[in-house]
Amino acid sequence: MTTFDGTPAAAPSTPVSNVTAAQIAKVRRMCKERNSTSYSDEDIQAFIEAYPLVDIYGYDYRDSQNYYPINPDWTPTYDLNAAAADIWEEKAGEKADEFDFSADGASYSRSQKYENAMKQARYFRSRRSHKTMQMQASPKRPLSPEELDSDDSN
Repeated sequence: MTTFDGTPAAAPSTPVSNVTAAQIAKVRRMCKERNSTSYSDEDIQAFIEAYPLVDIYGYDYRDSQNYYPINPDWTPTYDLNAAAADIWEEKAGEKADEFDFSADGASYSRSQKYENAMKQARYFRSRRSHKTMQMQASPKRPLSPEELDSDDSN
């Protein structure tokens, strides 16, 4: 997208969200966040929007010049597993300073909270959509007779 003088247009400060309530609810279930006390719907929406995918028709969320507005041909598609992994990693960070201790004959293993959150983060990270890049081979330049002769020494 360009302006009237041909320079690239800046992205708008608040792009329109295409995240559905069902996607937010699914990420909540994936992260054991049943209510919005820790993460509001807007927080979860931001995690989801960080992982747009190419849709089933091959359209990218960006327009042809990587500027907003969102490509109108794109069907909103997001990597919910990657969003859930980020939330679990953030939850693990909140528990990182908890430690195990014993008191009054009882043993408290508070570090298990961190270990469990990281285990969940690894689980969802392993289920994320794989990103690939297609490389195009360039035609190889034919070697000159001098280059062929010098290559014989190997």
